[in-house]
Amino acid sequence: MDKNKIIALIAAFIATTIYGLNHTIAKVIMPDYIGAFGLVQLRLIGAGFIFFILSFLVPKQKIDTADYLRLFFAALLGMCINMLMFLKGLELSTPINSGVIITLTPVMVLVLSYIFLKEKIGVSKLSGIVIGFAGALILIIYGKKAGINAPNAVLGNIMFLINASAFAGYLVLSKPLTKKYHTLILMRWMFIIGLILSLPITHTEFQAVNWTSLPFEALWRMAFVIIGTTFLTYMLNMYALKILPATTIGAFIYLQPPITIIYAVATGNDSLDLVKVVAMVLVFSGVYFATTKLKKTS
Repeated sequence: MDKNKIIALIAAFIATTIYGLNHTIAKVIMPDYIGAFGLVQLRLIGAGFIFFILSFLVPKQKIDTADYLRLFFAALLGMCINMLMFLKGLELSTPINSGVIITLTPVMVLVLSYIFLKEKIGVSKLSGIVIGFAGALILIIYGKKAGINAPNAVLGNIMFLINASAFAGYLVLSKPLTKKYHTLILMRWMFIIGLILSLPITHTEFQAVNWTSLPFEALWRMAFVIIGTTFLTYMLNMYALKILPATTIGAFIYLQPPITIIYAVATGNDSLDLVKVVAMVLVFSGVYFATTKLKKTS
């Protein structure tokens, strides 16, 4: 294996690790230091500012009028609904529940691709969709026992499912745009649109934060969400995608729940039980069957 591929694999692994750690790191500061919706606004402002500045370092591109609507809905799903549902769900539920249900994103991409792009779904993929959703439903229905700092796990788990669906829709809508425009140009406009759309929901909690009295414990976690989870992971994945196949990058999603579980349990922010284990096995199996092409035998 050449040096570039090794570096790309390391980049993809670091991005996945950041995602896995984020479930617990972001959870700890909500709602004591900042509410979930307030953290969404902070994330959009912070990471959006970074993308905005960097976008001036690349050649100027004007968004075609025909792409305005697609850009709007991509931002609505990816930078608004996706973030709102994820962080609010994390505030109400647990890091492990989040890490497991979000793994369904590739399955949701498949479902939406079938609905909107008319992509074919075979028996294996259909079985994967059913099995994956069965795992999510088990976690939602039977994972009612409140975990550590989980005031409404059921509602939070439902929000994670909406989050995975919104992010999948964002991927399907934004795919054609990524072929026409530079990544930084797209991110600049999507974050601006996402901020404007979410402002009526997020501003009250953002304004309620006592910024001058925040301890370092809260500040470094907020910085992690802005720089690590939002900006760095995207850039690392973009680098990896230039060298590795998309299927290889997609496979790294299987590492996210184990990383989430190990860190959450080790730091005492969540616990593992039979319901979560069964749900995780079903979700993993579902994602595998839904995204793996079976070889034909003669």
